[in-house]
Amino acid sequence: MMRRTLLMLVVLVCVLSVAIGISAQDDITLDFYFPTAVDGPIVSTIEGYVAQFNEANPGITVVPSYTGSYTQTRDTIVAEGMEPIVDVAVMLSTDLYSFIQEETIVPAQSFIDTMEDPTAFVDDFFPAMLLNSRDADGTIWSIPFQRSSVALYYNADLFEAEGIAVPTNTEELIAAAQVLQTEDRAGLLIPVAGGFPTWMYQAFAAGFGQPLTAEDPSVVNFNSEASLDAVTFLTLVGTSAEDGGYGVGPAGGSAWGETPTAFLAGQAAMIYHTSGSLSNLLNNADFTVGVAFAPSGPEGPATVLGGGNMYIFDDGSKTQEELDAAWAFVEFMSSPEIQSDWGVASGYVAARQSAWDMEPLASRVEEFPQYGVTRDQLDVAVMEFSSYDSINIDGIVNSTLSGILSGEVPLEEAQATLDTAQAQIDGLLDAYR
Repeated sequence: MMRRTLLMLVVLVCVLSVAIGISAQDDITLDFYFPTAVDGPIVSTIEGYVAQFNEANPGITVVPSYTGSYTQTRDTIVAEGMEPIVDVAVMLSTDLYSFIQEETIVPAQSFIDTMEDPTAFVDDFFPAMLLNSRDADGTIWSIPFQRSSVALYYNADLFEAEGIAVPTNTEELIAAAQVLQTEDRAGLLIPVAGGFPTWMYQAFAAGFGQPLTAEDPSVVNFNSEASLDAVTFLTLVGTSAEDGGYGVGPAGGSAWGETPTAFLAGQAAMIYHTSGSLSNLLNNADFTVGVAFAPSGPEGPATVLGGGNMYIFDDGSKTQEELDAAWAFVEFMSSPEIQSDWGVASGYVAARQSAWDMEPLASRVEEFPQYGVTRDQLDVAVMEFSSYDSINIDGIVNSTLSGILSGEVPLEEAQATLDTAQAQIDGLLDAYR
């Protein structure tokens, strides 16, 4: 299997090196920044892909730099300014409108349109994967790379022992959590503590009937009935039964990094987390890890996309040869062959449909059907929060949610608090309407 995979990668990079037609004397050097939000040997895997690309393209040298978290990566790009700006970076798909407004990125569409078969290239991506790649006019600006969604992980051994069916909606989710909870084990952990609950909240907002955002970047639905229902549900998960809650998790939710650790240690029967954690959980659990569509609403499952896309940056000083080289690298990293390998190595959901028919991912899904669940869940996925002035608006949403979920703002005041935040958001968006 490994020999077959390596052969495919060698063939792929050779094709790309011929296609872009850049000679060795061009001496193009590209800086590539990448963050990660999942555990595992991610850095060495990325560096391996870069080495393969460089070997097949003697006229191009891609210099990879692991830059920490997404926030740290963006801070690095901003701090460096335009002297010169980085060539290629994996950044949050939700950074799209910020980069467009700053005029720091080149639309991927300009390269796609010159391909031999642009339609075939675009159509091979799962439609959901491109929701955060396009602007309101349909232009593709960034290419999916390490994409994920919110998923439900459960201890399948506990479910079998108790004879419990996998939950498909929030009512069944709470019922299962109440049965499985013990003094030493939480029934359900949802990582909304720590100041950044927006992503997890979005899955529940969609599940209760109203996603936070849609295609129009000038509209954010934060004070809707669905939003209040989602916030209320998340709060009640950690509120004791004596105080009118479900009492199946810690007050205020769990912390992001501690959630999979607690699950692996047997301290939680179920957790919500990124689908990007799948490989880590499968590789390290001493029990059977179950994966299910996130049962985030009363009527059934709903999830939200997340993760990073590849962006090509230009401050106006890049030559066309440099931009073409950057696109060749992006095309390579988003290829079905790399996506198949990357999906197994990282746990991220391979963005290309054809990647799932290639090795090593095809065999991985056959051995571990859980991977197929994260793919099939794309059918109920909504786009991640993205809007004009997204950094400031995300700050408002995060701080508002944190206040309610932590208990600092009582549920009785939640609607009024959401209304106040919505007014602030609308004030920022009025300029774009």
